[in-house]
Amino acid sequence: MRLDAPIIALIIAALVLLFLLWKLVYTRKSSETRARFKKASTAFLGDFLIPDGEGGEIHIENAMLCKRGIVIVNIKDVVGNVFGSDTMPEWAVITGKQRYTFSNPQDGLYDRTAAVKHLVPDVPVIGYIAFTDAAEFSKGYPKHVIVLATLLSELEAEHSQQNAAPEAFWPSWERLIAAATVTQVEALAQSD
Repeated sequence: MRLDAPIIALIIAALVLLFLLWKLVYTRKSSETRARFKKASTAFLGDFLIPDGEGGEIHIENAMLCKRGIVIVNIKDVVGNVFGSDTMPEWAVITGKQRYTFSNPQDGLYDRTAAVKHLVPDVPVIGYIAFTDAAEFSKGYPKHVIVLATLLSELEAEHSQQNAAPEAFWPSWERLIAAATVTQVEALAQSD
């Protein structure tokens, strides 16, 4: 069976439209989450690089200055039953007839948390892997794994009880911002 050019063009246009629709929904969800992070914290910084303490750089998805200290959050948006543990190198997601795996995200979280702690050793740094509501952990949650909605609710409740992080945390937060800014500027200078 041979497809005519107008049919091929229509199929391509439909695929592009589906992609743009998906991108719009994903961007909107991401913007809403970041807005909630900002409301639930004294200060927020997203999608930045900092030195990893070993001569390289590491990406931090979300960082917040909170009553708890500096909170680092990696968001995982997966759909289905997630099977993972602290000792498993690969975690599996099963949804209906489909199964796929991804690397244990705890290792990356530990590296990110350690990099931030290296920059700000005088403030508590807490890391979370926040899964969206579409993920189910029928065997229980591994260490540092939490449902995104639960984490947001906890942080919002804490923030409403005390409007700001302790004053003592601010110099550390400013060091983190400075390290992120220097790293970004260096990356831009190297790309020229």
